[in-house]
Amino acid sequence: MSGRNYLMSKSLMSRPLSASLLLATLLLSATAFVQAQKVSDPKASYIDVQQRHTQLAHTTDPRTISAIKSLNFCTRLPIVQPPTGRMDIPHHYLNGSHGPTNPAEAVATRVYNTFEHRITAGMNQWLVTVSKDEAQCAQQQIDLWAQAGALLDYDPKESSQAWYQVEWTLSSIAASESVLLNESSLDPAIVKRDIQWMNKVAHRTVEFDKAGKQTNNHHYWRGLAAVSTGVISSDDDLFNWGVAVFKQGIDELDQRGALPQEMARHERAIHYQSFALQPLIPLAEFAERQHVSLYKYKSPTGHTVKDAVNFLGEALAHPDIIKAYTPDAQMIDDKGADFFSFAEFYSHHVSPTEIPATILDGLKRPTFATRIGGSTTVIDGFVPPASK
Repeated sequence: MSGRNYLMSKSLMSRPLSASLLLATLLLSATAFVQAQKVSDPKASYIDVQQRHTQLAHTTDPRTISAIKSLNFCTRLPIVQPPTGRMDIPHHYLNGSHGPTNPAEAVATRVYNTFEHRITAGMNQWLVTVSKDEAQCAQQQIDLWAQAGALLDYDPKESSQAWYQVEWTLSSIAASESVLLNESSLDPAIVKRDIQWMNKVAHRTVEFDKAGKQTNNHHYWRGLAAVSTGVISSDDDLFNWGVAVFKQGIDELDQRGALPQEMARHERAIHYQSFALQPLIPLAEFAERQHVSLYKYKSPTGHTVKDAVNFLGEALAHPDIIKAYTPDAQMIDDKGADFFSFAEFYSHHVSPTEIPATILDGLKRPTFATRIGGSTTVIDGFVPPASK
């Protein structure tokens, strides 16, 4: 919120307003904030690409070197043909929103996961080696799906899991494209065609979101898809909508810093606190690069995204605090490569002493999440002060 809008809201809130008028005032102020934002640089990725090229070329950090050595190559992976027909993906869980997972879902989503791995492999390799072949490979893979009109033929009422898959795969594509845009040898016509397709996919998934009432981690993933696509396509509407999604997420934080809707996920409450941060933090990175400082955004109750990170750290150290939300023993999958992936980006906005010890411990290993770009250690990895 701009200083002027904040002061106006604060002044109005000090008067004896009715609840409905107060809510209308806050919504009007928030809308003014969102509408004021513009995409200032469509080539400004969620990282400073040129700076990262230099850092990777001269890194001596063992963890980063390990991550580089583990990278795959787009050019060595088989081409992933786009899926045909209407997207119809079985639910992730066999019953409801927790419990045993559905093996049929893993089979149905394999093609999307393989696609994400190939394009992020090319983008990651290009970041390290500046290989035109790797950038071209990733772009050609994206273009194959773009020309096929993939990720557009679905209806959340028929298959909510298909809708979720679109938000994840689009986030992967748009994040990768935001980096690849900085390779001058790519064919501008192909890049334009691919970004137009991404923009169409983004608007479709956002329209479904606007028609529904889902505001949990899936809402945040669609926010990331909207912001990243909005940046590369210079679409202020998508960008602003995604910024509003971030604010809504922070506004929902409770007094401990927990996201209540993720705490309702029974034995996976801690997992989903982390999973919700995976889109929120990169979303903030994209906004920061467009001069919109979401890391400083405070909810009406004074919370920032830092509170959500700190709560995750505390929950990992003391899982019993989750009993305030659910009696279920927690299934903590913090050894998964993606669990701490968001923290690579977050670590550049706070001092190491402000990062919870449990999260710092998780960053001893390289992290990886195709939905936010692949090797997050390579993209924007945390480097301990002693290694800098």
